[in-house]
Amino acid sequence: MKTFQVKTSKKDRVVDITGQINKLIKDSNKKSGVCILSVLHTTCALTTADLDPGTDLDFLESLRKLLPKISYRHPHDPSHTPDHILSLIIGTSLSLIFENRTLSLGTWQRVILVELNGPREREIAYSIV
Repeated sequence: MKTFQVKTSKKDRVVDITGQINKLIKDSNKKSGVCILSVLHTTCALTTADLDPGTDLDFLESLRKLLPKISYRHPHDPSHTPDHILSLIIGTSLSLIFENRTLSLGTWQRVILVELNGPREREIAYSIV
């Protein structure tokens, strides 16, 4: 298994990892295929998004407002149960097509790590096939 690290700097943070993924693809010497990503944590997630100025903050604020204020029962630490739930909703893995050694993304699309319990150093496993 190959992995790379992403450091986050806040409790809630969107980190653009598109450049890192494109570098991994270029370094793989594969011209086209699929890049499979999986974040190895339960309080962060992976997805794609438009990152115009402020959309990251809109996304994070909207996520937090999705969850009800209830008495969470997570035995380890109930205070970060919402972080686990949001990770479940967003998802922890992606499969992305690439052509000519570059991700095939829409005009405004970026690959992002969504930090929900930072700051932390996150590990992402990947396979390029």
